[in-house]
Amino acid sequence: MNSASELGLRRNRINSPLRNLVSSESLNPKKLVQPIFVAENLTSPEKMSSLPGVFRDSTESILSQIESDLKAGVEHFLLFLVPGTKSDVSIPKSFYEKAIGGIKSRFPEAFLWVDTCLCSLTTHGHCGLLDPKGRIENVSSVKRLSELALCYAQSGADGISPSDMMDGRVASHRNILDLNGFQHVPIMSYSTKFKSQFYGPFREAAESAPGHGDRSSYQIDVRNREDSLLSSVRDAAEGADLLMVKPGITSIDLIQPIREKTGLPVGAYQVSGEYASLAMLAENGFCKFEDAVRETWQVFSRAGASYLITYAARRGKEILY
Repeated sequence: MNSASELGLRRNRINSPLRNLVSSESLNPKKLVQPIFVAENLTSPEKMSSLPGVFRDSTESILSQIESDLKAGVEHFLLFLVPGTKSDVSIPKSFYEKAIGGIKSRFPEAFLWVDTCLCSLTTHGHCGLLDPKGRIENVSSVKRLSELALCYAQSGADGISPSDMMDGRVASHRNILDLNGFQHVPIMSYSTKFKSQFYGPFREAAESAPGHGDRSSYQIDVRNREDSLLSSVRDAAEGADLLMVKPGITSIDLIQPIREKTGLPVGAYQVSGEYASLAMLAENGFCKFEDAVRETWQVFSRAGASYLITYAARRGKEILY
């Protein structure tokens, strides 16, 4: 029996924050994940005009933000790393080690997921590597992505979260993690991720907009229900521990079917465009932000979401209670 099989379901039981995240309880602050951004070139926090209450941080300023979030009841963070130099051939290990290691050494109690993708690193902004004709090259992309996953684990990440949508990346990540002694590190996969118009503010924050073309050849066509289900079933079979739909609101009909087909916890990502839309409505007096966010969260919970990734996680107690 291989190491992945030896742990299997135990990865989701390994500590209190994971048990809280995947429990069958109704929605509560411990089932919320807060996205955070760390940019190598920053020396102080940078306000995001399109995402009120959200900042891009430096490797130092993020520590104050996490301290505040932990006091507010956040247990899980999803880290997006923005290197200062784009590269199609190398990994900025020193920056990754400093950012991840700095957070975990200061806050060992925080559960730190790290988004695993190439879009913020590559010169062209796509989620994989390109062949000479400008097409995504799946095999080399998966290899580089798995090297990233290992780098993150070695730097102290509690979990990795592949968002690239390359074929076979979950199996590859599970294999490289297991072979290097990280059998305990769970994979929270963006297993059903659509090509969507709702990612704009995020791409600004992560500096990850594609320089040419779009992501139609690897992200799921929003019209294709069968593909969206198969993608999650595949990732479950390859060893993912948690699954996810993205964007949340336009994928809400898929949460329960994915749970039924895989038996795994399925979360929803309330993406930047969803969050920004609610903020804009509130700013123009058309709704109360807290009430609108609470309504969407209750609908995600009603649809069967095990957990939520949301930019408002740090206000979870205020919004829910």
